Amino acid sequence: MKKLLMLGTALLLSTTAIGSAWAQAINSNPLSDPRVRQAIAYAIDMDTIVETLFEGNAIRAVGLLPDGPNKPDDLERYDYNPDKARELLAEAGWDSSRELDVVYYYADQGTADLMATMQAYLADVGISMNYRMLEGDVGPQITALPADPVAGPSGVKWDILYGARAALALQEYFNQFGYGLMPTIPNVPEMNDLVAQVNSTTDPEVQREGYHQMERVINKNAYIIPLYYQQLYTYESNRLHRNGAPYGNEQYNYNWDVQNWTVDPTADGKNVLYTNAAPAQFFEVPWQNLGIWVHSKFAFDTVLEADGNLTPIGGELAESYSVSEDGLDVSFTLKDGLTWHDGTPLTADDLAWSIEAALKFPITHPVLMATFKAIDGSEAFQTGAADHVSGVSVEGNTVKLKFDHIDPNVLLSFSQFAPLPKAQFAGVNPVELQQSAYWQKPIGSGPFMIDEVRMNDYTTLVPFAAYHGGAPKIEQIIARPSGDNDGNLLVNATAGKADFGYTKSAGDVPGLEGLSYMTVKPIDIPYTRMIWINQFPHPAK
Repeated sequence: MKKLLMLGTALLLSTTAIGSAWAQAINSNPLSDPRVRQAIAYAIDMDTIVETLFEGNAIRAVGLLPDGPNKPDDLERYDYNPDKARELLAEAGWDSSRELDVVYYYADQGTADLMATMQAYLADVGISMNYRMLEGDVGPQITALPADPVAGPSGVKWDILYGARAALALQEYFNQFGYGLMPTIPNVPEMNDLVAQVNSTTDPEVQREGYHQMERVINKNAYIIPLYYQQLYTYESNRLHRNGAPYGNEQYNYNWDVQNWTVDPTADGKNVLYTNAAPAQFFEVPWQNLGIWVHSKFAFDTVLEADGNLTPIGGELAESYSVSEDGLDVSFTLKDGLTWHDGTPLTADDLAWSIEAALKFPITHPVLMATFKAIDGSEAFQTGAADHVSGVSVEGNTVKLKFDHIDPNVLLSFSQFAPLPKAQFAGVNPVELQQSAYWQKPIGSGPFMIDEVRMNDYTTLVPFAAYHGGAPKIEQIIARPSGDNDGNLLVNATAGKADFGYTKSAGDVPGLEGLSYMTVKPIDIPYTRMIWINQFPHPAK
């Protein structure tokens, strides 16, 4: 830690003044003072942390969005400057006896090391903190909203949360700021207007200007402190041949052309591919985390297709689609002859039912949910005032959608949305969709069928001969259970039981690169590790 501080102190100290004479706390919580939040940003030397703790396998963050056209180039960098941090804390009248309660939800050693490093950096400028990992049902502990979005009190109990935002659509970074929806930030009228601006148009130039303005507001006030952009690392053994298939953001669905992949036979002559991301207890509804699980990747198909950058490029299950000039009428015509893995027809009724079920399923991905809630009659259906969504209709092989207002991500949403077989859920309340016995061994429509399931041990998949994109060439997939970061990845890779997958853990990279038969490819994705600062009044620890 001393080395980290010495390296950071050697950096050229910025003297740019971000605080101003009018800055002050807006309630009894001293963290509601922007000078305190700015001081925290200045106190943490992320350049040195990336260089040392992450061995260079991360990108220091400036702003919520990674570099690109949607990010302005005039943001304050908050380069490491402990003197500036102490100055701002003195101006704000910071009480050095207060101890901040910092929480996180990652179980890996890298996170624990980062917490210890942050603790030392903050102590150096006069801020005490403890840190703890959240246990049990983490969601309510980090997302509970205050009863009053302006005055509070806080709905969560901590002072600072370390976590991440992985965005399918850029609105995921910013919509949380609209209309008091943030569990940590009192309602900001300026942000409300900007959120409305980017959500009311499909014009990328209008959206981009909104993103620029929101980034500037967040950056100036240090409402959230971005720490680093986490890269995604695809790994593949020399047995695997993707045969020209593109690379992309593996957390989501894109045209990776898996049916045309091949593998060299194993020593016993088996044409098998080893991977991870199988379930430990049950298969998850693919509307929640979209592309990260083995069944989402191999066993289900989406309505449309996206490229590696998640730009919609055409049909998947859909033969064709149309969008009216005003963006309020959208239709999808499914391919002829589609079937589920059990041989039953996949129809437009399945797609229409799935849209309605996703509206009631409590943890549908927020981008998908925003699209479906924009459809005429969705609110009446969600509240039980109507039996069906009036804006969803079926004509033969076509599903027609009538929207109440523009959804800027409608095509993106359907490039990630996998319909489910309606007949398998007769009598199932969509609110309790995950509890259905179907999720012990789901029937999909993708290139591979789930074959054998040994929960918490392995899952096997075999080719779906009737797949509309052509029968896959790999004879079997064996997947081991794992979550978003696989603690057994290096063990399995060393044993020759990991031919393909991805990791977001920088600590896995040196070990994977050290295997002569493994190739690791870094991919830049919109995935930002950051800290949220709770500005609502709540009892101090």
